[in-house]
Amino acid sequence: MFLPKYPDSPTPPPAHTHTPTEPAPVRRSLPSVSVDQKTVVVVGGVVLTALLAAVAVTAISVAVAAVVLRSMLRDHHRR
Repeated sequence: MFLPKYPDSPTPPPAHTHTPTEPAPVRRSLPSVSVDQKTVVVVGGVVLTALLAAVAVTAISVAVAAVVLRSMLRDHHRR
């Protein structure tokens, strides 16, 4: 009753007989980009500033968590 019913002889998919009349389009290479020394310095500065900001935020959050845990443990030991 709940079993699927399959056809006796499945029909094969149609064969692809289309042949392309035009060749595939040729991929063009990307234009060359000249990188200046000033560009490297600016990008390096931005990356280093972002890393420094991430380290500072992490350090501040760890310090806040340490202060909160220390205060919770101090209150726990006084009782």
